[in-house]
Amino acid sequence: MLTDTAEQIKRMEIRGAGRIARAAVSALEDYSSSLATPNLPDYLVRMDEAAALLTTTRPTAVSLPNAIHSVMSILRKPYPGVKEAQDEFRERCKAFITGSEEAVQRIGELGSRHIRDGDVLLTHCNSEAALSCILEAKRAGKEISVFATEVRPRNQGHLTIKTLDQAGIRTSFIVDSAARYFMNEVDLVVVGADAVSVNGAVVNKIGTSQIALAAHEARTRVMVAAETYKFAPRTILGEYIEIEERDQEEVLPRSLSGGLQHVRVRNPAFDVTPADYVDLIVTEVGAIPPQMAYIIIRDILGWEIGEYPGSVPYHGRDK
Repeated sequence: MLTDTAEQIKRMEIRGAGRIARAAVSALEDYSSSLATPNLPDYLVRMDEAAALLTTTRPTAVSLPNAIHSVMSILRKPYPGVKEAQDEFRERCKAFITGSEEAVQRIGELGSRHIRDGDVLLTHCNSEAALSCILEAKRAGKEISVFATEVRPRNQGHLTIKTLDQAGIRTSFIVDSAARYFMNEVDLVVVGADAVSVNGAVVNKIGTSQIALAAHEARTRVMVAAETYKFAPRTILGEYIEIEERDQEEVLPRSLSGGLQHVRVRNPAFDVTPADYVDLIVTEVGAIPPQMAYIIIRDILGWEIGEYPGSVPYHGRDK
């Protein structure tokens, strides 16, 4: 189960930062319950190894290490035995998964307040949180329509238009490069995030920064919907968020590129949108300007400077 989940995340069979986080936590919960060792130090070491395996699967998805940190931190406490650690770990995992699902709903409620009756929206990729804002606005009786992008090369836009269509929302499906062409018709861009840095810059699906730039030039508002566990604590110390580059096969199959001796395919999965191009970030604890991102990292996530996943055992004991 653990290695299967890790591979599914790596191969993007499990997509979306929130879904990735919940899948990883669920896999850790199952793995913990399956460990039959009576030795507490051995149990903790194995849990550390499992957490490290999952953390490395998608380097850009900050939700993954944040989720793992959130549940693994419970194992720092002293326990009389393995069973007590397993029981408390199970409850922490269940609470995280429930909280993550409720966060998406709460973001939808808050974000929909910034969508006006009659607005034309544009969304990119297949964000649970962004779609929650749009769907909640529709449920509130607001007449809205949406431009949804294709999202090459993995075509996540196909999932988005299916969701919007099922909700009865009028949608125009466009290629990614047509975003500027239609931007003057758009009142609000609504996107999700895979990570938010301490200065409010947003890491999201490749193409987001171009859309935000086009929106900025056209004076169109940009709203980002992001759960608090997508905020990136390492950026407090100036560390950059690693941008994942994926296999060339997603863009140009090797069967077609075999004769191209001087062509290199570049396939970054994400890009970085400067805070200056974002008007609002909506989280489950409230809507903030991007410049206040550091408050989420400090006060909500509870990370301490120098405390990062993978740098020390999660349970805080020396091996």
